[in-house]
Amino acid sequence: MTDPLLAALPPGIRSRYVPDVNGLKMHVLEAGGGTPDRPVLLLLHGFPELAFSWRRVMLPLAEAGYHVIAPDQRGYGRTAGWDASYDGDLAPFRLFNLVRDMVGLLAALGHRSVAAVVGHDFGSPVAAWCALLRPDIFRKVALMSAPFAGPPALPVPGAAPNEDVHAALARLARPRKHYQWYYSTRAANPDMQDCPQGVHDFLRAYYHVKSADWAPNRPAPLAAWTAAELARLPTYYVMDHDRTMAETVAPELPDPAAIAACRWLPEDAMAVYAAEYARTGFQGGLQWYRCRTEGVGLAEQQIFAGRAITVPALFLAGASDWGAFQTPGALDSMRGTGCADLCGCHLIPGAGHWVQQEQPDQVLRHLRDFLESD
Repeated sequence: MTDPLLAALPPGIRSRYVPDVNGLKMHVLEAGGGTPDRPVLLLLHGFPELAFSWRRVMLPLAEAGYHVIAPDQRGYGRTAGWDASYDGDLAPFRLFNLVRDMVGLLAALGHRSVAAVVGHDFGSPVAAWCALLRPDIFRKVALMSAPFAGPPALPVPGAAPNEDVHAALARLARPRKHYQWYYSTRAANPDMQDCPQGVHDFLRAYYHVKSADWAPNRPAPLAAWTAAELARLPTYYVMDHDRTMAETVAPELPDPAAIAACRWLPEDAMAVYAAEYARTGFQGGLQWYRCRTEGVGLAEQQIFAGRAITVPALFLAGASDWGAFQTPGALDSMRGTGCADLCGCHLIPGAGHWVQQEQPDQVLRHLRDFLESD
């Protein structure tokens, strides 16, 4: 039987496994390498993605002289050694342990440092914390789609409790719920893995609706973390209260002509995602959201309250990506205090959330300029 991943990988990108990485057998894709003096780039994917999501930029970066490494992160794809059960221990999925995964991977490959760590979507906060915790290893950082506002603040004694925004969302005239809290429920994984349309059509619709191909994506900043403001977000972020994510995106499944015209996600690439998630389910990635919504690892993050990323940083997002604005004020905080040396902040035309897949040439131009700068 043909392996969809190996069939869809561009020639020159290699697939292999690295054992004993912080308890994992880690699957990685690589391009370039061959000589020990090549600078290393570490590329970190988000949800629901894979190392494969970097396929369109790996070879050009390798041709520019880099050894490019893209792992399937903990909970994803062909990386093994993580607990897929909802009732399993969440601690291994907290941000600091995800950073430890990356430090361990580099050590296992014999690298003391990287020229840059690049993260997209939920890979962006992992990359940000890599740079903040170990600037000696991660000498530059590029963040995509998810801005880094800085470490969480310490609690203020006597402060009034915040509004229960989730109760407020549920009370709206059109009741809503936040997708990250939905992703933290026991039902989320079976809702997606066992959905009526099947994993393939679910993911095709999900990727489509968050891309620039979906015309209603016209993002703008939100004023505050309130129900009224959050309700401005598309339903793939702030969902109708009685719908699953599979039900939310199903009406937006593109027709066969649109699928055939989709150059950034042709059917052979789509088959990779469908096969991997049909096999593994989504729970591994959903554990990351549960760590956030349940505060797992929050106390250790607060030790770094007020500290900025000090290595050179770059931010990229699609001009049609609501991800840059879904957390009110995060983009401004990143520009102000989150990154002390922010070298660029670019919203790329013609791209939605999957920026490095939708517009790889523009992403590569910005990355090369950033990597080559002093």
